[in-house]
Amino acid sequence: MTKRKSSGVDEYIAGCPKEARGDLGKIRAAIRAAAPGATERTDYFQWPGYSYRGFDYDGMFAWFSFKKPHIRLHVRPPAIQEHRKELAGYATTKAIVNFPMAKPIPIILVKKLVKASVKAMKDKRDNRNKT
Repeated sequence: MTKRKSSGVDEYIAGCPKEARGDLGKIRAAIRAAAPGATERTDYFQWPGYSYRGFDYDGMFAWFSFKKPHIRLHVRPPAIQEHRKELAGYATTKAIVNFPMAKPIPIILVKKLVKASVKAMKDKRDNRNKT
């Protein structure tokens, strides 16, 4: 994981309610494991986000945030579409999965979503290069 001097992620997590910090740390670790070499930063809406250089939207493919009572994972829309069945038990939007704080974070699912988001980003680039 490429990290800037201060990515702001530690500060973001520390600024969230104590009961959310552990789950936010789990989401962070899952994203790092699923996307090695990604840059961690907080410049997009001040949410912790992850990017790879050389892609559209400045290479951003995943973010996480806290909005009571949920820990939220933000990914590219194709990742949500691809995993609709697995996400049936969670509130979702076009690009956000809401994990209730009262339940354990499904780490395996988070990793799948992050990998699918990276793939969607790369596929979009590759399709542009074909034209």
